[in-house]
Amino acid sequence: MSPIPTGRLFSTDDGTDLVLTRTFRAPAADVWASVTEPERTARWFGPWEGDAAPGRTVKVQLLFEEQQPWYDLRIDACEPPRRLAVSSLDEHGAWHLELLLAESDGVTELRFVQHLDTLDGVGDIGPGWEYYLDLLVASRDGSPAPGFDAYYPSMQAYYAGLTPSGG
Repeated sequence: MSPIPTGRLFSTDDGTDLVLTRTFRAPAADVWASVTEPERTARWFGPWEGDAAPGRTVKVQLLFEEQQPWYDLRIDACEPPRRLAVSSLDEHGAWHLELLLAESDGVTELRFVQHLDTLDGVGDIGPGWEYYLDLLVASRDGSPAPGFDAYYPSMQAYYAGLTPSGG
């Protein structure tokens, strides 16, 4: 398997957005469940625990990372089934993420957005999100889960070479 990178960068008033999309032949409510219910997020990202609500923090386990660490994830906005915004802080800096869902004629587009303060590391970040979003696809359609080696380092040059376009 040789996945093709799909991410793009868009200039914003506050920095740059890294945007990746996936489409699903499913209602938005079903895709929403895949990105918010702990037993379903466990299939492609990791389970989470805690009292989820805007302004609160949950613990998420990264099942597909070495050591399968737990980390804190703050829920900044939760507007079912259209928008989930979360943030975290780790040794790599602050992470501000949004998942935006739009449904039309039984097809839902998931728009993943990472709000970036700097383009440093985008060559490493982009392949990781491609991997996770393809894990989400595999978890939904029953296809074999991809391996990270198919994404990194082969997609690194693509992401490192991206330049932001108008938003």
